[in-house]
Amino acid sequence: MPGSARLGELCIVLHGHLPYVRHPDYPDFLEERWLFEAVTETYLPLLDRLTNLLEERVPFRLTLSVSPTLAGMLADPLLQQRYLAHLDHLQALAARECHRTAGDARFHALAVWYQEQFARCRWLFVERFRGDLLGAIRRLAASGCVELMTCAATHGFLPLMAVAPESVAAQVEVGCQAFEQAFGHRPAGFWLPECGYHPVVEPALSASGIRYTFVETHGLLYGRPRPASGVYAPVRNQAGAAIFGRDPETTRQVWSAASGYPGDPWYREFHRDVGFDLPLDQLAPAAHRDGIRTATGIKYYRVTGAEAKAPYEPARAA
Repeated sequence: MPGSARLGELCIVLHGHLPYVRHPDYPDFLEERWLFEAVTETYLPLLDRLTNLLEERVPFRLTLSVSPTLAGMLADPLLQQRYLAHLDHLQALAARECHRTAGDARFHALAVWYQEQFARCRWLFVERFRGDLLGAIRRLAASGCVELMTCAATHGFLPLMAVAPESVAAQVEVGCQAFEQAFGHRPAGFWLPECGYHPVVEPALSASGIRYTFVETHGLLYGRPRPASGVYAPVRNQAGAAIFGRDPETTRQVWSAASGYPGDPWYREFHRDVGFDLPLDQLAPAAHRDGIRTATGIKYYRVTGAEAKAPYEPARAA
């Protein structure tokens, strides 16, 4: 009817990627903790929540990209074994923190909360998902609730490779082959690394059978011809693939320290960690064996603001 409101559709897309970090020649390699941190704080909680929704028959739909490097690491037995050892170290550190903060009204309850969180992660990894996070992702995809897509082979920034179109084509096709190896079928969607677009990308996507992809907001807004609906509807390229633009308001909420979650005073202060606050002898074996200070995941403070940091309150943040 003329003048009536038209309901839109919300497309939730989560991009999963980490650089490839696997160093069997070292017993404890610092960069592998990027993966362990992401599994503990992102992938396990996400898969737990989505699996719960599925088992409780709560209808939901979202899209998840799994980069080839991330898929390779999640499926690797050595990294799975090392992640369990990492969790054991965190649980031991959290137990010592519960003892150290006993009688400290500001931090003891939070130390207990971390101890419970690490125990929950270990149960999820060992018991619920049997160490097979890719298997959990496959089951979600098989349910129809999660649409999976791939990314470039090494997450290379494709516009910088445009001088060698064959390199762009290889990044796209190897990414599709890695996805097929991990999930048993070719992907329909492709996440452009950093949402970076260049015209040379389009024939590569078409040759690999990709039907939809995503670009940065301005990549769509400045297209020729200009899209009539801005970023609020996809456009089709000459090959018929759908091109989606990233929503600027959602982007600000996720990334902006001024107006988004990273700057909200009740959210956890990511950069303040006991790995940098406690004496090194109190961190072992969670600390790096060479005495390098690094984050442990136990963070006692919230963003607060420019003033001195206040204690983090998980219930208030939630």
